[in-house]
Amino acid sequence: MVLPVIRQYGVINIYLGADSMPSRLQLANAIRALSMDAVQRANSGHPGAPMGMANIAEVLWNDFLQHNPANPQWFNRDRFVLSNGHGSMLLYSLLHLSGYNLSIDDLKQFRQLNSHTAGHPELAHALGIETTTGPLGQGLANAVGIAIAEQTLAHQFNRSGHTLIDHFTYVFLGDGCLMEGISHEACSLAGTLGLGKLVACYDDNGISIDGEVEGWFNDDTPQRFAAYGWQVIPAIDGHDTNAIYAALKQARGNTSQPTLICCKTLIGFGSPNKQGKAVCHGAPLGVAEIALTRKALDWPYDAFEVPADIYQAWNARDTGAEVEQDWNQRFKAYHAAHSELSDQLLRRISGTLPTCFNVDADAHITELQSAGATVASRQASQHTLNTLGPMLPELLGGSADLAGSNLTLWQGCKSINKIDASGNYIYYGVREFAMSAIMSGIALHGGFIPYGATFLVFMEYARNAVRMAALMRQRVLFVYSHDSIGLGEDGPTHQPVEQLANLRLTPNLDTWRPCDTVESAVAWKAGLQRQDSPTALIFSRQKLPHQERNQDQVAAIARGGYTLYDCDGLPECLIIATGSEVSIAMQAAAELSQQGRRVRMVSMPCTSVFERQSAEYREQVLSAAITARVAVEAAHQDYWYKYVGLQGKVIGISEFGSSAPASQLYERYGITVAAVVTAVNELV
Repeated sequence: MVLPVIRQYGVINIYLGADSMPSRLQLANAIRALSMDAVQRANSGHPGAPMGMANIAEVLWNDFLQHNPANPQWFNRDRFVLSNGHGSMLLYSLLHLSGYNLSIDDLKQFRQLNSHTAGHPELAHALGIETTTGPLGQGLANAVGIAIAEQTLAHQFNRSGHTLIDHFTYVFLGDGCLMEGISHEACSLAGTLGLGKLVACYDDNGISIDGEVEGWFNDDTPQRFAAYGWQVIPAIDGHDTNAIYAALKQARGNTSQPTLICCKTLIGFGSPNKQGKAVCHGAPLGVAEIALTRKALDWPYDAFEVPADIYQAWNARDTGAEVEQDWNQRFKAYHAAHSELSDQLLRRISGTLPTCFNVDADAHITELQSAGATVASRQASQHTLNTLGPMLPELLGGSADLAGSNLTLWQGCKSINKIDASGNYIYYGVREFAMSAIMSGIALHGGFIPYGATFLVFMEYARNAVRMAALMRQRVLFVYSHDSIGLGEDGPTHQPVEQLANLRLTPNLDTWRPCDTVESAVAWKAGLQRQDSPTALIFSRQKLPHQERNQDQVAAIARGGYTLYDCDGLPECLIIATGSEVSIAMQAAAELSQQGRRVRMVSMPCTSVFERQSAEYREQVLSAAITARVAVEAAHQDYWYKYVGLQGKVIGISEFGSSAPASQLYERYGITVAAVVTAVNELV
């Protein structure tokens, strides 16, 4: 598309008459009008960013973005991420104007109950919303993950004469995103990996909620990103269409580096009394100011009114259908030349596992039960990866500088880098937060099942990214080792206490804490099978004894909780345990049985999975008639009262740990066989 020569404009000359207003400015003003109208109608929202970034968005969406509004999930589409998610009306206006299934009535329902236009964008691929954004900086990290997925998938599947995976990831971001530490983590890695199809447009308007940012944010952002290894295009007038076009063209021309385009903009552009001021960041302009803004922008239309010629100029359905059809033809040629690869790609895009997976995974579990090995569950995890990994080319693993401790490297791992991205493992460096958000981006892109690891206690660095994965129901596996005071000498800074409860209380997240090799393999199988939500896998540093089971007990592990030890008749006491404490509970159960107590011991590797079982099964395991109950876990005690009741007892820890060998710590904090026996005898 050849750009018309247009007049440059800015704060001093926004009052343009209809005769002189360029058509592209009219297209951008449609965004501004819809944004300020929707925020005003809701009496809530952020009009400033959409109005300030309207020109940038217009050029990107009308001249560069490869997408099809009639099929928002077309796989080779360019991805657009609005990291400064408070400016959601920018995205909603773009989707509506360009022809997505987002109506003017949807815009009128901005921020209302059950609306498609929530206060911050919420993942809805069918509507063209690529990710949920709002916590600043995470959308940027998601975009890095999407770009990693595109680059890696291209290296894995593209062949000479057949460029099948070939799309860009565009992300809009603001000052707030760059102030957040996650932006450093993610963008540093993006530069290292040479993500040349990642283009970030920085809305440099100098304003945040508290006012002019120069008092608390005066970084040399271009130098910062240049140091990361990015291509930086500085000081672009974000209201100059020609300058924006040239910058985006330059960005696309460099596919060896990610690009940051620094766009100087005026927040609330067009508002005579509020543009450039914090007052328009997060509040409606007001009826009177909107009237003045309409006059200033020469937009003589009623609220939510867009003229037909503007709609026609924005509509991308015809061009979108053409680019998708072209890709479909390329895919046919690719399939003819590389049928096995194309079949694998389609399977991976659909998210289905290989047909052999269940059979092979179950055979592995059976083998482990027979072998009876006593190893740390982190080692059991690695053994399972060595078995399952070769059949899962979609696995894209990684660790936050702890691969040798988390044991997430398996024999078939190959790291990705800027030269060769065809591998299946990412060395994330000490970047727990970015790693976790990047994995969501990888999952959002499709074609991969990402997993990433750190110590359990350092989940805290990444907590909000874990929450966002759960909120978006992404197929992400968070691997956490060194799960308790059992890690020993590293001390309380490294010993998790409250983290397990935190994870278990997170909606949509399944948290598995297995007790041996068999439960570890079942946990991996369950996490890999789960397509609609994330999973946390919790592993020990110390060795865990193998538990004997019959075939039915092995099968019951997948139900999240099951009876591992039982007595004849109705038990008089019930012991519940997880992970490393299952062996302690089993020893206590044996001793109590010798004392004549009727004991049932329940292993509960995943409480959320157990709670999704039928009422009949849950009653079978945790019989209501058994009121004497003890829970055992080297973690915060409070979570377990939901299972033992206020009259029950919990053997656990509710204070920070200490630096000492693990065996001494278990004695010091009273997580022992003797403590369990005593607790049961006090209740019965």
